Amino acid sequence: MSGDFLASWHEAARTSLGLFWMAFWAFGLGYLISSMIQVFVTRERMQKSMGESGPRSVALGSLFGFISSSCSFAALATTRSLFTKGAGLVPALAFLLASTNLVVELGIVIAVFLSWQFVVGEYAGGILLILLMWLVVRLTYPKALVDGAREHARQEENDEDSAEPEDWKSLIASVEGWRRVATRYFMEWKMVWKDVTVGFTVAGAIAAFVPRRFFETLFVGSGSEAPAFWQVALQALIGPVAAFFTFIGSMGNIPLAAVLYSNGVSFAGIMAFIFSDLVVFPVLRIQAKYYGWKMAFYILGVFLLVLVATALVMHYAFAGLGILPDTSSAQSVTDREFFALDYTLMFNLAFLAMSAVFVAWKVRASGFSFALSADWSERVLLALAVIAFVWLGAGLSLPLFMAHPG
Repeated sequence: MSGDFLASWHEAARTSLGLFWMAFWAFGLGYLISSMIQVFVTRERMQKSMGESGPRSVALGSLFGFISSSCSFAALATTRSLFTKGAGLVPALAFLLASTNLVVELGIVIAVFLSWQFVVGEYAGGILLILLMWLVVRLTYPKALVDGAREHARQEENDEDSAEPEDWKSLIASVEGWRRVATRYFMEWKMVWKDVTVGFTVAGAIAAFVPRRFFETLFVGSGSEAPAFWQVALQALIGPVAAFFTFIGSMGNIPLAAVLYSNGVSFAGIMAFIFSDLVVFPVLRIQAKYYGWKMAFYILGVFLLVLVATALVMHYAFAGLGILPDTSSAQSVTDREFFALDYTLMFNLAFLAMSAVFVAWKVRASGFSFALSADWSERVLLALAVIAFVWLGAGLSLPLFMAHPG
């Protein structure tokens, strides 16, 4: 029994590290884009391109999201940058949804872990998410809340370079401009490293320890060839609940979606789980840090409503076309080969080098300070992150201790 636990522990730690390895370059890309937007893009320019909620602004927000990172934390940072620079709420949220649902690399990962139906569902569903979000926000638009959230986000940014650059072309060609980018990049990582550490650790532990019967109990009707509508709808509602406790990023939850897939969860339940990357606690917490808790809960409510509706529409549209996926084709998360000579290795090495340069530049320019936050939630999260590092370190080291028990 002890040997089985230790083996699962090692597998959990390896899976956590592997999931993060898969997503690291996307984190780096997203934070680089966010940092550049914060430094180089003026409020007037962003207001001109994305300041309204018309079709052009929403299309621009979706397009910017499509060419951005698939990492939800990086997308959150970029969305905050757009919003504080004057972008309208709907275009900013369109960017956020597009950057976590319509990006190319996400489709590649889905194809690897799931099947082509999920790729189609992700892209078609991503567009439907944006359209439904637009409709819901227009019907419920809380102007005072939005204005307050924008001011809160600008204050939270604590911009040391708050004055608008007089000439972004000169700034982008200057050493000072890129020093600011390096500082921003460092600060983005500093803000979320604890959430990232805890989230990926939990993801690996669930993949290694949670048995199939748990998912069969949680997702009522899973494994059934023809689940009733109420069962499909219930699974679509449970998907976000499961994601709330297991997810760390839009790339990282795809392997966990494969766990659901191999355990017979319906297409709607899995799509709702995948779409739930923006309604989980770490994201809610960061949204609250950016905009305040009232605005964070408003965005959460909008996203929950539209993602459940979208998952159901996708499920029954695919059922009507006779193209619902076969669960027997799922690949186990823990059987995945994370570390290989592939594009992920090349991208990660490039962003590791860039990150090292940016961090060294920032520390050399302004030093590095580590002070405990007065916020109790930050202290709790820090403690959990430390525990996660101990768990991961011990789990990865287990083969060495088992090979040399003396």
